Amino acid sequence: MTLVQNLNAQIRKIPTWPLYVIAPVPGLVFFYWAATNQLGADPLQVLERQLGKWALQMLMITLLVTPVRNWSGVNFIKFRRAFGLTAFMYVCFHLLTWFVLDKQFFWDEIVKDLIKRPYIIIGMVNFLVLLPLAITSHNYFLRRLGPLRWRKLHKLSYVAVLAGAVHYLLVVKAWPPEPIIYVVGAVLLLLMRVNWSKFTGFASSA
Repeated sequence: MTLVQNLNAQIRKIPTWPLYVIAPVPGLVFFYWAATNQLGADPLQVLERQLGKWALQMLMITLLVTPVRNWSGVNFIKFRRAFGLTAFMYVCFHLLTWFVLDKQFFWDEIVKDLIKRPYIIIGMVNFLVLLPLAITSHNYFLRRLGPLRWRKLHKLSYVAVLAGAVHYLLVVKAWPPEPIIYVVGAVLLLLMRVNWSKFTGFASSA
């Protein structure tokens, strides 16, 4: 048995359910720190950004599963659904923190923010893009939709990861290295999924 085969055999033995238990813990800890004023002068802003960053990170990890398998043979496919649902959970935490804790359902303030800060609209659109992916993540919907339609629908995750990276870049405004790295990472994740053989085949036949 090769090293990769041995590693995959060990991965298959790891259950997925602990991830669902552990995943919310960092967010809950940050909610506690925000409630007890342990996140600095503007705890809500720190909380919102950290939750959004974790959502983006988990979405990128979700999209890394297939390239890692294709390039190295190491197979984390069994965890992909859990990674994706964790990403959606943190998107929900991020949105609810802004909507409930920050704006406290004051619709005038919400509308003003939407007009003044278009990146919030990008974030909300991203939530709407991820919503059907979370709903249809169960095998029941895979059977109902059929593998082809299901895969086409879940390609919306490519839109989500790029929109999430752009949202983060626009939130930070000053353009430090970190959000730019996320944008570059999102673009690379999309490029990994391009079937370059089509282009090389077209070039060779031209």
